[in-house]
Amino acid sequence: MLLNFVFVIDKDDLGKRTKEFEYVKLMAQFYKKWVMDTFSKDVQVQCDEMVAHRQGLLSRLDTSVLLEDHRSRGKNTFHFYLCHFRPLWTDCPCEGYYAENFAMILWQKPKDEDDVLFLAQKNCTVVSHELSHEFLRQNKVKKQSDIVHDAWSKHVFGGLPFEQYGKNFEKTSTNPYFLTIDTSGFR
Repeated sequence: MLLNFVFVIDKDDLGKRTKEFEYVKLMAQFYKKWVMDTFSKDVQVQCDEMVAHRQGLLSRLDTSVLLEDHRSRGKNTFHFYLCHFRPLWTDCPCEGYYAENFAMILWQKPKDEDDVLFLAQKNCTVVSHELSHEFLRQNKVKKQSDIVHDAWSKHVFGGLPFEQYGKNFEKTSTNPYFLTIDTSGFR
């Protein structure tokens, strides 16, 4: 299975968010390992940039446009869009949306381009949330949505720490480079 992360950026930001895209590429390699370790699924990963041009009010880039892009790229590839806008509708308590072989999140831009911890806390965690939905669904886990949202609520409201991983993709207790949803309740 191919997991394709698509970093969606405004045309005006082209060339200005290179460090974020480098993080996305490394994050994709991290999630290749994480998906195998957590869900026993071997995925290949790929990263692309999608440049969003300014459009009129009636032809805005939104979830339906991304779904059409997903269909045109091939519905058998899992496309994960990292967007500069929120999904119009979601039943997730985070800024994300998923469907079969499709996911999108609001990718938050750090104020300081070197703030890796911000990227891990605000973006990487939400990616793990949506990936968990899809891979639990693929593994035919009953009530997968409740399982993921229960863990998420414990993180947001109960003080449960996110799982921490270093730049070498191994668990760490200091200086995390990647943060994910706690998967201990998934088994």
